[in-house]
Amino acid sequence: MEDAEAVPLIELRGVTKVYGQGQAAMAALRGIDLRIGRGEFVALMGPSGSGKSTTMNILGCLDTPDSGSYRFQGIEVGSLSRGERALLRRNYIGFVFQGFNLLARTSALENVEMPLVYRGVPAARRHEQARAALAAVGLTQWESHTSAELSGGQQQRVAIARAMVTEPMLLLADEPTGNLDTARGREVMELLCRFNRDQGLTVVMVTHEADMAADASRVVRFRDGLVEWDEAAGEGG
Repeated sequence: MEDAEAVPLIELRGVTKVYGQGQAAMAALRGIDLRIGRGEFVALMGPSGSGKSTTMNILGCLDTPDSGSYRFQGIEVGSLSRGERALLRRNYIGFVFQGFNLLARTSALENVEMPLVYRGVPAARRHEQARAALAAVGLTQWESHTSAELSGGQQQRVAIARAMVTEPMLLLADEPTGNLDTARGREVMELLCRFNRDQGLTVVMVTHEADMAADASRVVRFRDGLVEWDEAAGEGG
């Protein structure tokens, strides 16, 4: 039996994805291979339409390949039912988006609690875990504030706390600094790096910003639905 530590957290083999049919068909992925080990911080880069966001959706079980294999901890995700993929997503994966995706008239604490509500965690335990997650992103004093009362950087930190409150194995961050100024973006990157370094969290981040990608341990560049290159950060030129 294969050593569990030797099995990559994520493995894509020959993954393809086509949207549309006939003349309107567009090949988003043309057969990509990608392995990501536990505890890595990987930045996905490339021009619009290169396949990086489609890859992210497949990794997050929000979409499925047309062909090829996606294994998570050695388990073939394509063999799972829709319900089982939803459980995988809920129990092992956290998401951070460019647009924050917070509930507008809901407090920071309630936003962070939402994934725990879906898990059926009792209220007292939810409050405790959500407060700890907000403390971890430096927002202890902002628990009762709604999204409208928070800056963009604070909203993204709430979103990170929401993603981390379930203690995921994998964090998928889609342009997490895209709506922020440089200073706030740097704060968000420092948080992601800290969780990666201190908790061994595996982070996969889509970004257009080379200075943000430089914080990752690896950069995978996509072009025309293929992996153009895959190197340690800073080596791509």
